Amino acid sequence: MTLGIVAAEQPESARETCGRIAGNRWIQLVCGIIAMIVISNYQYAFTLFTPGMKQTFTGVPYAKIAAVFSAFILFETWPMPVAGYFVDKFGIRKLMTLGAVLIALGWVLGGTIATSPMHLYFYYGVIAGTGAGIIYISCVANAVKWFPDRRGLAVGLTAAGFGGGAALSIMPIAHTIHSMGWAHAMAVWGLGQGIVAFVAAAILRHPPDGWVPAHWHHAKHAVVQSKVNYSWTQTLARPEFYLLYAMFFFACAGGLIATGNLSQIAKSLKVSDVKVWGLAIVPLTATLTSACNALSRILWGTVSDRLGRENTMFLTFGIEAVLVFMVTKIAGAPLAFVALFSFIFLFWGEIYSLFSATVGDVFGAKNASADYGMLYTSKGLASVFAGFGAAALAAYFGGSFSVPFYISAVLCGVASILALLVLKPLIRGRIADESRRAEGVALSAALAQASTTEETPEKHLTGVR
Repeated sequence: MTLGIVAAEQPESARETCGRIAGNRWIQLVCGIIAMIVISNYQYAFTLFTPGMKQTFTGVPYAKIAAVFSAFILFETWPMPVAGYFVDKFGIRKLMTLGAVLIALGWVLGGTIATSPMHLYFYYGVIAGTGAGIIYISCVANAVKWFPDRRGLAVGLTAAGFGGGAALSIMPIAHTIHSMGWAHAMAVWGLGQGIVAFVAAAILRHPPDGWVPAHWHHAKHAVVQSKVNYSWTQTLARPEFYLLYAMFFFACAGGLIATGNLSQIAKSLKVSDVKVWGLAIVPLTATLTSACNALSRILWGTVSDRLGRENTMFLTFGIEAVLVFMVTKIAGAPLAFVALFSFIFLFWGEIYSLFSATVGDVFGAKNASADYGMLYTSKGLASVFAGFGAAALAAYFGGSFSVPFYISAVLCGVASILALLVLKPLIRGRIADESRRAEGVALSAALAQASTTEETPEKHLTGVR
């Protein structure tokens, strides 16, 4: 198996290669965050459209409407490995432009010509979902490539755009839906979001090959980073990839249940018609959870740069398990509903910074788009359980979401234990072995060079005699 060794540190030359604006990695980061904010509504504002969809599609069970959310997540995640491969191969700009066109088209068609949930499966799920996935993997992988020295922070900020961007637009979207109906609101917002993503696509670039920040040194203790760039096929041959895949699924489920079904969860807990601080409880909670989701990605991404990815996973996933379990105990308590779901997202959103940063650390940054794209498909599997599966279970148990949350709490607890007891020794052992082998190769080369140097004078003297 041939592995690509990461290039040695070089002077910063990105601005000479990419230009003064595109070569500035902080501008790259900001543009990525803006693009992620744009696509956040496709996932986190879905629950605002469901009441109108239920009225429009009379007689359709809610589980079939919830399946629109599952379709979106599936097509946001499952094409990602292919999209990531093309991003690494052809560059971020072309793929981002395609993504911008698709997200606009999906919501515009969904809001103008969709006459059934089946239509929304295609427009909202397939078209917009694929576009959102392309943009997501492009921006996250770009942060991994531009910030090897602050990877947790950079991907945390980028993922925060997706997790928290909806906090800026939940209320405006809710107002637009109230003013013109869910369909027209979807079309208007879809067009505007597509335009913003298109502008961001014109600026985004990957750093030049072999580029690293000036004066950068690898972290020595908390975060270990491989000096090897694994191709996607080599990544698939590693056991740690499948462990990460399972952990992503386990940790992802609870937050996705809340994201896709918040309106119905509020109804099942008998708080859906309550106003808190004069505001409708569902839009208020959705806004606060979006803000906490964003903060989680920045906070725990930054903490993981110092504490270590696996240690941070153990801490956050363990607390999340307890919080998800507590949802089953707050029926009829509106303030507890708002507070608990806010905390759930404060300890859930970090999965999107921790796992993406871990992929860059463990498998190298060069092929991070394809590698993280493959891992991110685990979210698609989780969405099947969190969307259609959770809604179907709730219907079976008389509208209660307790069973899905019980299951999710257990899965989160398992992910926490796996992070500390299995993932940490597996990753660190493999990277330590790589370092020893690299040192052995370097030592052998040095000895061979020294031997050649010593032999040369002796041969020269022999020739003199």
